[in-house]
Amino acid sequence: QVQLVESGGGLVQAGGSLRLSCAASERTFSNYDMGWFRQAPGKKREFVASITWGGATTYYADSVKGRFTISRDNAKNTVYLQMNSLKPEDTAVYYCARRVHSGTYYDLRSYDYWGQGTQVTVSS
Repeated sequence: QVQLVESGGGLVQAGGSLRLSCAASERTFSNYDMGWFRQAPGKKREFVASITWGGATTYYADSVKGRFTISRDNAKNTVYLQMNSLKPEDTAVYYCARRVHSGTYYDLRSYDYWGQGTQVTVSS
């Protein structure tokens, strides 16, 4: 059973920064693309960013492009999400997930294992 554990969430003022981490339990972490998603209250879970297995290619939602950076350290089985210039509309629970299916990187159905989520709250 693969376990993904997110950390690094919290309360921050608008314009501030946070770095989320997602630690994976599996030894084959480096074989998989990884993604970050978020879900705000009353809204559907949405794609934020993804990164290919080797870290060479990244994708971002338009809403976070230029502000967020996804990265990974395969030696530590960890994927990161650096979030800068945070806005109140970034408030959500953030989830990391492992991509295993052949679907698109922004489709939730392309991911099988999910973390429990970490809350990010941005105050205005």
